[in-house]
Amino acid sequence: MPHLVLEFSQGLEEKHDFHAVCEKLFAVLSEHAEFDAPALKIRANPVTYFRIGTEPQTFVHATLLLMQGRDEATRAELNATVLDVLTVAMPEVGSITVQEVELNRASYAKRLA
Repeated sequence: MPHLVLEFSQGLEEKHDFHAVCEKLFAVLSEHAEFDAPALKIRANPVTYFRIGTEPQTFVHATLLLMQGRDEATRAELNATVLDVLTVAMPEVGSITVQEVELNRASYAKRLA
């Protein structure tokens, strides 16, 4: 389980290797004591239509989906880790944001093959 979903302004994939960004995030997060590497899932999706209030008109937003139970300091540390990786990889992007979302263990459903 944790999932990390990147949304980014379309066109950034022409300047940045999002596969490499996902690999770097996977490597860094896999080393964290909170995660079991095989359970980590990362995906990146371009957003075709957007408008943001800052210049340049480019963004990356990361949503870190976590099961409940981690304390605030751990969640903040994980968010900062993701932000650091994205900032180093894409320093010219206008807006880089990270948000964690706690999932309810009782209602989360999944199927593995």
